[in-house]
Amino acid sequence: MALSRYNGMQESMPNSFSSMLDRFFNESVNTRNFSDFTPHVDACETDKGFELELALPGVKAEDINIDFQEGKLTITGERKLEKKEDGRRYHMLETQYGSFSRTFYLPDKVNPDKITANFQDGVLLVNVPKDEHKTMKRQINITSNSGNNSKTKEVERKATAASENGNTEKGKSKTA
Repeated sequence: MALSRYNGMQESMPNSFSSMLDRFFNESVNTRNFSDFTPHVDACETDKGFELELALPGVKAEDINIDFQEGKLTITGERKLEKKEDGRRYHMLETQYGSFSRTFYLPDKVNPDKITANFQDGVLLVNVPKDEHKTMKRQINITSNSGNNSKTKEVERKATAASENGNTEKGKSKTA
């Protein structure tokens, strides 16, 4: 009996290149899960808001829903597989089909009433503007909590001014 090294691939390796291709195409097409997919998203922030761009080729606008609730923007939809049964036999099927859902957590400074969405050429562009009242820079004035201190300082200023006036008048009267 001869010993041979086992790497776990001997049983699953095909005998020829042709059978390897057959197995690859059959397994990739037949074991494909069509229940859901995740669309690619580009997200960025600008001075005026946030922009989300989703790649949704083959999806119809009526199959997309956008909801905003409690700071979460959720985009859901479905890409349906339209089977064309005219003698086609797929060797490779890489396009993803099924339902999708993407959720984005947004900061409190957005204005949900002004969210817009545009769907063109298989690309969904969602604009989420920032709320100008929440993001506007404001100067805050500082006031003193003790009102007596400000009155005391005002009285001290008047007394100082009066004493200075009195000293100069006394000096004038002495010389006159």
